[in-house]
Amino acid sequence: MCSNIFIRAHDKKLFTVLALRISLPRGAVYLSQIRAFAMNTITTLTDVATLRANARQNIDQGAITPSYSADRVEVIKLLNEALATELVCVLRYRLHHFMARGINSKSVAAEFLAHSIEEQSHADQIAARIVQLGGEPDFSPDTLTARSHAEYSKGETLTEMIKANLIAERVAIDSYREMIQYLGDRDTTTSQILKGILAVEEEHADELADLMQEHAS
Repeated sequence: MCSNIFIRAHDKKLFTVLALRISLPRGAVYLSQIRAFAMNTITTLTDVATLRANARQNIDQGAITPSYSADRVEVIKLLNEALATELVCVLRYRLHHFMARGINSKSVAAEFLAHSIEEQSHADQIAARIVQLGGEPDFSPDTLTARSHAEYSKGETLTEMIKANLIAERVAIDSYREMIQYLGDRDTTTSQILKGILAVEEEHADELADLMQEHAS
């Protein structure tokens, strides 16, 4: 009989959540069997001497240590695309902030400005991570819109502006989700940065969806 068992294994200060599929005989599940299986499943930690030796190799690479397993060139490429997307979003939100007209446009314009500031913060985080990975952030205006996943849409009315920004946020949400899935556990730092940005983009999308309903004609 097979059972899916979720346990928390403890190895000194290391806590690992394990999803174990164990073939068990009918009857009670023996905790000792689960613990034994769990301990055999935990990856052996690198000893201190090896950690120190590895850290001395290629020290000019800074945060990129031998344990970094992602394709650094590809990660930098993806981050530069994300950077371009954020910068295009900054510019689009700023345009809409100044061009918003009509009834209740003042509150919507203020929302556009707030989003613009947050998108700039995202761009800064991404650019800093690119540098940490030994790359160069691409701020070139010549290729910005071509590299961006989201479009630079002007919009003629307040409703069109809200819609353009909502679509762009939805594009960014899917892009970040795919990047996070691609990275997996090979670059946890970049993944955590993108997860934080994704959470804010989801908030933006929810706020814009509410505005769409309020200004639907």
